[in-house]
Amino acid sequence: MKPVQKPPAIGEGDINLSPERDSWHRGQDNRTTELLERDSRAFFHQSLSTPCLDVVTGCSGSVLTTLSGKQYYDFHGNSVHQVGFAHPAVVSALHDQLDRLSFCTRRYTNIPAIELAEKLADLTDSRFKALFAPGATSAVGMALKLARKVTGRFKTISMWDAFHGASLDAISVGGESLFREGVGPLLTGCEHVPPPNPVDCVLNPEGKCRTCGLRCAHYVEYVLEKERDIAAVIAEPIRCTAVNPPPAGYWQTIREACDRHGALLIFDETAICLGRTGKMFAYEHYVEPDILVIGKGLGGGIMPLAAVLARTEFDICGDTALGHYTHEKNPLSCRAGLATIETIESEGLVTRSHKLGKHLIKRLQALRERYEIVDDVKGLGLMAGIWVDSPERAERVMYDCLDNGLSFKVSQGRCLTLTPPLNIPEEQLEEALQILGTSIASASANH
Repeated sequence: MKPVQKPPAIGEGDINLSPERDSWHRGQDNRTTELLERDSRAFFHQSLSTPCLDVVTGCSGSVLTTLSGKQYYDFHGNSVHQVGFAHPAVVSALHDQLDRLSFCTRRYTNIPAIELAEKLADLTDSRFKALFAPGATSAVGMALKLARKVTGRFKTISMWDAFHGASLDAISVGGESLFREGVGPLLTGCEHVPPPNPVDCVLNPEGKCRTCGLRCAHYVEYVLEKERDIAAVIAEPIRCTAVNPPPAGYWQTIREACDRHGALLIFDETAICLGRTGKMFAYEHYVEPDILVIGKGLGGGIMPLAAVLARTEFDICGDTALGHYTHEKNPLSCRAGLATIETIESEGLVTRSHKLGKHLIKRLQALRERYEIVDDVKGLGLMAGIWVDSPERAERVMYDCLDNGLSFKVSQGRCLTLTPPLNIPEEQLEEALQILGTSIASASANH
């Protein structure tokens, strides 16, 4: 019996089953079409992935090159390209590591793994210790297990619309219906609350006061008080794909509430760590968590790598297994992580993200002032979201940008999410913004 296909849910990314995507595919050359059809036959289909957009044959810096020779500035990058694609320092380190030690069997350790763990500890002033995993979904699972062991509790509070990975434990605390719908029972004890939204969360009864209360934060506090046995609040400090910084005081309120009620605060910075927000870690804008999950860009845009960083006093699980992953201390991945952090530091990319991000937001605000279809602009560091007035318009802008050499992600149906490499040359950023501006102008003319 063939399962009934429902219309895809609007959420994490742009939809790969829309009429706009069909139109895009009809314009591709025969060789690309043939390979996309082979890919479609070989892989299970799933929303946001297969069927795929195009066939990539090369990547360097901020540029993707396709089979047909087309080039895109990649302002999506799956959030892995803080140092761009194929950064020479990362590539060189991996070549060297391949000649030295290509794999480390479990029960043994290796120098790159030790040095990366020490480096991450240094970045947190030695308050945190590390565990590595081959991906951040696995790291989220380890963070949840650690919170249970530390607190003796199992319940969590997390946010609707959040994304923490696609495994059963991660979607249990996640809040995207695209990943949760129709899969059956999830983890018990997973309470969900509305995400922080400056418009909805800040009490503003007369349209004047922007600091007279924090409804969303107080709601978390209310659940903590009523449940009384929450192990952890887990959240993205800033929702990457919606680029929605919380209102002032939000995380401070929740941090204090967690401390009062004996709950841990877990920040999932998978997509926004390592300079993306203009700080090495996003939590530096707000409060320090008890457990931190990082990933994606940690592998330098080449190797899969994630980490759980937790307070040193939580090292109490020596008699159990929190992760036990085959590639936990993979020397290649760890060497890539070291080279990535060294590059971020040596090239001053955290400061550059802060400075260039301000310029990016200024340019996008100008588009908002000029075109009525742009409802809002939000951002922090080199991550920005442009909210247009409809999902249809967002798709139109995205495919027009693709036609002209700019790739990015559409999130929450109508948010154009821009996450360029932190080391993107300024002239490439300007060219990308010209493409975006022209596409928004075209969509606006057809308003």
